[in-house]
Amino acid sequence: MYVMRCSKDDVFKQGRLNRYANIEMSPSAGVLNYGQGIYEGTKANRTEDGRILLFRPEQNATRMRHGAERMLMPSPSIQQFVDAVKETVFANKRWIPPPGKGSLYVRPLLLGTGPILGLAPAPEYTFVVYASPVRNYFKEGTAPLNLYIDEEFVRASPGGAGGVKTITNYAPVLKAIARAKERGFSDVLYLDAVNRKYLEEVSSCNIFIVKGNHISTPAATGTILEGVTRKSILEIARDHGYQVEERAIPVDDLVGADEVFCTGTAVGVAPVGSITHQNRRIEFKTEGSLVCKELYSTLVGLQTGRIEDKKGWTVEIH
Repeated sequence: MYVMRCSKDDVFKQGRLNRYANIEMSPSAGVLNYGQGIYEGTKANRTEDGRILLFRPEQNATRMRHGAERMLMPSPSIQQFVDAVKETVFANKRWIPPPGKGSLYVRPLLLGTGPILGLAPAPEYTFVVYASPVRNYFKEGTAPLNLYIDEEFVRASPGGAGGVKTITNYAPVLKAIARAKERGFSDVLYLDAVNRKYLEEVSSCNIFIVKGNHISTPAATGTILEGVTRKSILEIARDHGYQVEERAIPVDDLVGADEVFCTGTAVGVAPVGSITHQNRRIEFKTEGSLVCKELYSTLVGLQTGRIEDKKGWTVEIH
């Protein structure tokens, strides 16, 4: 794993690879007491001809910098972030699954590790990158997801930190997810905190709805995370000739949708078979020629080197 440290008023300078091990820190570390931490997620894939590709790592670096500013933390430069990811992947390359069998998931962390008792920014920060081989995120694999709209819990509110990948956004959704899974659902789809009528996102992925040639996704207005996969699918959909719109999507719009799908680094592009809201189950097309499969095929083709990358999205690791 890669480790780099810096103090509060300094900049990150030089990190190094260490063996994967526990991180030692004070019980009064800012991250442990006040949740001053953010994380990222990206994947490395092995191509049929043996190359190793990263997908748009500079987008994750930019998002981490944006998150660090919100959480009052110093952050690595874009180049430092990308180089750290490359080094970590190269050092762990024997763990990258064969083509089609999975990916090496890469997890960069930025943590306030310095001790601070009062509510204030930590005096020292640690940037860590580790990795693990992964297969499908949802245990259904490529089977359609069945989502549940929870009326009680919200994921984020205006003025909060829902638009950045802070660690504090994730533990609060665990209860909602557990409740949904007890009822047989895959995950939770959250509504906005103010009106409780507009779609926001799923616990760990963005949502899209398809109607005819139109593809819509909730606009990123500070409460949803601007996913790298989301951004890529928006561009791929435009390339494929679809009318793409980022807008406020009322929950009632689900009724007329042809298809619904989720996007994220972990899930890729996952079709949604049904969404249950107020005891009403709305079902969507999941068989035959699907828009989400067409878009996912292009995305995976780029990520795995099967399609020529004319966008400069992939980074080869030597």
